[in-house]
Amino acid sequence: MALVEIDRHPRVGRGADSALRNWVRALEATASIAGRPHRILLDAIEDAAAQRADAEALIAEHATLTYRALIERSRRYARWALDQKLGTGESVCLMMPNRPDYLAIWLGITSVGGVVSLLNTQLRGPALAHCVDIVAPKHAIVAGDLLAQYNSAEPNCEPTLWSHGCAESDSLPRIDTEIERFSAAPLQADERRGVTIADRALTIYTSGTTGLPKAANVSHRRLMQWSLWFGALMNAAPDDRMYDCLPLYHSVGGVVAVGALLTRGGSVVIREKFSAREFWDDVTRWNCTLFQYIGELCRYLVNAPPHPRERTHRLRLACGNGLRADVWRKFQSRFDIPRILEFYAATEGNVSLYNVEGKVGAVGRVPPFLTHRFPLALVKFDAVSGQPERDAARRCIRCAVNETGEAIGKIADDAAAGAFEGYTSAAETERKILRDVFAPGDAWFRTGDLMRMDVGGFYYFVDRIGDTFRWKGENVSATEVAAVLTEFPGISAATVYGVAVPGADGKAGMAAIAADSALDLAGLRAHLARRLPDYARPLFLRLVDRIDTTASFKHTNIALARDGFDLAVVRDPIYVDDPQRNNFVPLDAALAARMEMSKVRF
Repeated sequence: MALVEIDRHPRVGRGADSALRNWVRALEATASIAGRPHRILLDAIEDAAAQRADAEALIAEHATLTYRALIERSRRYARWALDQKLGTGESVCLMMPNRPDYLAIWLGITSVGGVVSLLNTQLRGPALAHCVDIVAPKHAIVAGDLLAQYNSAEPNCEPTLWSHGCAESDSLPRIDTEIERFSAAPLQADERRGVTIADRALTIYTSGTTGLPKAANVSHRRLMQWSLWFGALMNAAPDDRMYDCLPLYHSVGGVVAVGALLTRGGSVVIREKFSAREFWDDVTRWNCTLFQYIGELCRYLVNAPPHPRERTHRLRLACGNGLRADVWRKFQSRFDIPRILEFYAATEGNVSLYNVEGKVGAVGRVPPFLTHRFPLALVKFDAVSGQPERDAARRCIRCAVNETGEAIGKIADDAAAGAFEGYTSAAETERKILRDVFAPGDAWFRTGDLMRMDVGGFYYFVDRIGDTFRWKGENVSATEVAAVLTEFPGISAATVYGVAVPGADGKAGMAAIAADSALDLAGLRAHLARRLPDYARPLFLRLVDRIDTTASFKHTNIALARDGFDLAVVRDPIYVDDPQRNNFVPLDAALAARMEMSKVRF
């Protein structure tokens, strides 16, 4: 059925849609994907731009591409790939900061059958070498200012290296000048080489918070699904501008935020990195109406000093994931954001949830008429074994209402309803599959995320499985504890993890805390006692200058957990909870020895 466009308030406008209207619009937008297998994302962008060739598509501080320029540059990159005899399915690594040409490169190469692997620009050395080696690229395109960083990797494979921008040496070819010799005319059928939505387009790397990154396969079908679905949920239009300060090498910043607007004729403002100080200047300067967030960005903005432009913007909608309930309310109220579109998804996963109703704190729900399209379940999880619980018949056990369990998605052959495209590594792919779940032979994708569902069918994120630990016979959610910590005045960031205590079962909670000023430790302990049960309160505090994060603002606490409270390793101040003094007291060698001898919580 066709949708009738509603009247638009100057700023609320399309954000006032009903939930049903949002769902229907998204279903309509994606309904034709399967029936047009040769129509890929570049085609959809060309269709949307048919009447807007000279309109701005991608806007950045030092460069802007109109729709015409984006499409023409993409065609030149496509013909470069053909000239290099890049085979269908062969990989090209791309390592470049956020800039408009980034999109032109991968849109072009993938349109003729190449696969582009989007390298994390924060990596270097062995971790970067690993990411290159696992995709075995034939070529690598690296921004001139990142060449030294790329060369630090020394991967085992040796792709042909191309510089984009200033070259490190005269002998290194520059792809941005090389493509100028190729035609920008529309690609012919034989040049397209029969690419379909079933073909792989990108490899996008996981964040690597629990180990080395994995390269997730992303097909043209997924690129189309993400772009058209989110464009419809946001009800994006040609007069919309998306503010995108997330990394273009991730699926949200690099596909969702961009594809949702470009397939509907809108514009995307690309910023290289997020800045809380400059955010409102940017948003108002560029007349942005949409903002793609990661929850931590919203927290940074809420914690920032007042800005004269924080309520004079044109933002009508913020779309993203990971927005905690406490931050949600403050963010929406303080900055007068008409609508929040929170969602849950993973690059490689087959579990997706969308909170089109705007229910604070929820990641979304599955309407009854879409259960066939989003086949998911919550199953009871054993934190000790790290596996879902099984009953006497060796089947997984579904969670009751408001009971926490791991979210899993049924793997089906139907790509539109449950496909799992896996990783470049078959072994890593198999590790994410749970078999014989509810029936012999069935297969489900493990998200690795713990959630709960309320009586209304809304799902709430609880924690990552790797971040949950067991203490005093109870499961402790590191995410929940960290949220309570950051509510305390003066704490700018916190990450929580479990550490082994000699003679004790399970792992005790330890929190690394970055504070803006001297902390009232007694006040902090009283705050934790009011908000958390005894078993969930951190036994140790480590005061740090800063907490390292990934590009998607996830805390990296592997090294912190490895250090534990070992005074021979840790140079930061460490405090331990002393219930007799109702305070956290400095941990010194003598106290550490007493703790080990007592074999009990101090």
